[in-house]
Amino acid sequence: MKIAIAILNWNGIKLLKQFLPSVVEHSTNADIYVIDNASSDDSVIYVISNFPSVQIIKLEDNYGYAGGYNHGLKQIKADIFCLLNNDVEVTPNWIQPILNQFKKDNTIAVIQPKILDYTHKTQFEYAGAAGGFIDKFGYPYCRGRIFTAIENNHGQFNDTSEIFWASGACFFIRSEVFKSHHGFDESFFAHMEEIDLCWRLFNNNQKVYYVGESSVYHLGGGTLQNINPKKTYLNFRNSLYTLVKNADRNIFFLILSRLILDGLAAMRFLVKLQFAHINAILRAHLSFYVKLPQLFRWRKKNIQKSNYFKIKSIVWKYFVLNQKTYHRL
Repeated sequence: MKIAIAILNWNGIKLLKQFLPSVVEHSTNADIYVIDNASSDDSVIYVISNFPSVQIIKLEDNYGYAGGYNHGLKQIKADIFCLLNNDVEVTPNWIQPILNQFKKDNTIAVIQPKILDYTHKTQFEYAGAAGGFIDKFGYPYCRGRIFTAIENNHGQFNDTSEIFWASGACFFIRSEVFKSHHGFDESFFAHMEEIDLCWRLFNNNQKVYYVGESSVYHLGGGTLQNINPKKTYLNFRNSLYTLVKNADRNIFFLILSRLILDGLAAMRFLVKLQFAHINAILRAHLSFYVKLPQLFRWRKKNIQKSNYFKIKSIVWKYFVLNQKTYHRL
């Protein structure tokens, strides 16, 4: 089973210097590619000069996460693609447990390893932790991370289990699955496109798994930090896109519910005097309403399943019931 590690990069020379050495050292059984989103720094020159075994795919524009991988992976031949952020440190033998699981069960389409925090290595990392789920209203959460509550890693998620979505920070997918489902939705640009893809796979009866025997460390915020209003905009907008594209028949109720819940989120930003984030939520909804006709046309072509969530409202569980760890949900 041939595996290709694809690292998407945009002006990330500092991150490549810090994290690429571990990928090269601990991935001798894989081909490694850097897909460059038209960087203006010396990223490509650095990789060519220091890591001749790493292959470069140059793109003519910055297509974001979704488009960057869609364009770049067309030029890579492998059985398994590993989509790896340029701010991830991998560990010895991180690949083999993943490959073993793919070989064991050919119905598995996507696998995620345990994702820990690079700066606090005893903690899970925000973007993926020990595998993701969503609630009825499309809000994502993870085993090991619910909203901003991060759990310490003390072996509670050392298992191998089915999840709903895998993190794009370290995302293993069968190449034929990625191609047959037309990759990521490029209208997302960045953030939550992996949830959309995993939801589409779920609606087509394909499995997403977590393998806790494999671990990586993610710095996080390498391109957009959590405090950046642009990230708020993309997360709120793309979450709505994902919900309309993939959720069950109660879609108008869900949209109305999200309007109310996102309004409450804006009120929380108001209390904190974070006006740029309030504006980001407003712009996200405006962009979403403009795109609604296209999203509904997409829905007509695809299956929606009603059993996508285990918890009706993670907002209620977290903010009202104060349940801030996965095992308390």
